[in-house]
Amino acid sequence: MDVSQAVRERRSIRAFKPDPVPREQVEEILRIATCAPSAINLQPWEFTVVLGEERERLSRRLIKAYKEKQITCAPGNVKPLPSEVIARGVEAAEGMKPFLSEKGIEFNQFVNEGSCNFYGAPVAIIICIDKAFSQSNYVDIGIVLGYLLLIAHSAGLSTCPIGLITAYSDEIKDELGIPETKSVIIGVAMGFPEDDDPINRFKSSRDAIDKFVRWID
Repeated sequence: MDVSQAVRERRSIRAFKPDPVPREQVEEILRIATCAPSAINLQPWEFTVVLGEERERLSRRLIKAYKEKQITCAPGNVKPLPSEVIARGVEAAEGMKPFLSEKGIEFNQFVNEGSCNFYGAPVAIIICIDKAFSQSNYVDIGIVLGYLLLIAHSAGLSTCPIGLITAYSDEIKDELGIPETKSVIIGVAMGFPEDDDPINRFKSSRDAIDKFVRWID
């Protein structure tokens, strides 16, 4: 599979088979993903891979924390977003709802509890960075994340990046023994897709590039 094909085909999956993913396969995906570039080759990323019963225990802890704190999925913007940006989020949410109706589950419950449960994926990857780094190095985390998602897709696995879990960083660190000197940046659900689940027929749209690109000749 070439890179362009992987980019076009890859989408976030929100229902996974319980089948375990071989540890060696996850390790190889991470080995290739960490070929990603980083500023001054600092390679600031750190991965905690959670499998089996430990993954289920982590999910139970996160779902309990969500029910207590009720911190939900949100863009986390510090100022009002432009209307066209808000419209994209609304379109995605509305586009997902018909598939969730087939499942008989309400949108907010699915997205929030689903995120805390890594949508049932057998592999949860927590990506961290040492707090000694500045926020400019978060770009490096975004790059390695993109590589990870594409390499997993090319290997026949599905993924969903999950940002909500950062609201429960304290619980994650406590459960997984991650030091306080680290910042939890994002999680990734990984596994084999449940093809018969309605939600996996959903794919978000993309605006035309003239919405994002300026040409200066």
